[in-house]
Amino acid sequence: MANERIDRLRENIRTVFLGHSRAVDLLLIGLLARGHVLIEDVPGVGKTVLAKSLARSIDCKFTRIQLTPDLLPSDVLGVSIFNTQTQQFDFKPGPVFANVVLADEINRTTPRTQSALLEAMSEEQVSVEAQTLPLERPFMVVATQNPFEFEGTYYLPENQLDRFIVKISLGYPERSSEHRILTTRPGRTTLDTLHPVMTAPEVVELQDQVPDIKTDGSIIEYILDLVEATRHHDDLHLGVSPRGALALTQASQAAAVLAGRDFVTPDDVKQLFQAVCGHRVVSKTYLHNGDANATGRILQNVLEKVAAPR
Repeated sequence: MANERIDRLRENIRTVFLGHSRAVDLLLIGLLARGHVLIEDVPGVGKTVLAKSLARSIDCKFTRIQLTPDLLPSDVLGVSIFNTQTQQFDFKPGPVFANVVLADEINRTTPRTQSALLEAMSEEQVSVEAQTLPLERPFMVVATQNPFEFEGTYYLPENQLDRFIVKISLGYPERSSEHRILTTRPGRTTLDTLHPVMTAPEVVELQDQVPDIKTDGSIIEYILDLVEATRHHDDLHLGVSPRGALALTQASQAAAVLAGRDFVTPDDVKQLFQAVCGHRVVSKTYLHNGDANATGRILQNVLEKVAAPR
């Protein structure tokens, strides 16, 4: 039953997003693991379409925040307005109070506004006006950003990046898929008529299954070996944190649910290692030369050197 619902959700998204199917699977892994997803790539490859197609495929509250340099934290969290009738301040919730929040072009707003999302992403709650307000489950932030080398962008700090369970790079679509995009324009046609295929309680039910997925002791040791290798790698200035190790475990469990299994395999860990850990490490080559591909090569080298359990 769970597989049928997940397959239905996946296929619904693919009717609109015609890019690589791996991106859809990573997005669903982030959803099942109760994490948040960062989609980074050049403009025009479908970042916003992918995020919106997920939100519209689930029958829940969806908001979109178009992040700009002049956006204030109160524009995201909400603000108190004085009510002349009651002579009291009434809190007006901001767009973060939703189930799926699309933070479009997150690196175009200032670090002050970026940090307003930190507590919400980490603890599923918001502290504002001397009170703590819980966020309704499911809660997921899908953020998009252009490469920060582009003009007019602000670099996301490491503690902000660490809140995203996976980072997705879409890349350019295959020629046949791009032909379909040109002829059908799904972002303007199919997306407008996309119907939800899953309810919010169904998403929560699937999320609650993830921690129960069996993770053998050898898999845990394998994950620990991988993250420890990043911490002692000569070419890495910053290795994977304990939060990153936990994220890799949760994402691997979510991948097992996506595949219809009740146990994690070494391949789950291998296939997610770069997507989960790539934005959590800092390579010395990148710091000195600006080589954006260095991190991927280093993590691939770690995968090749660390023995996986049989």
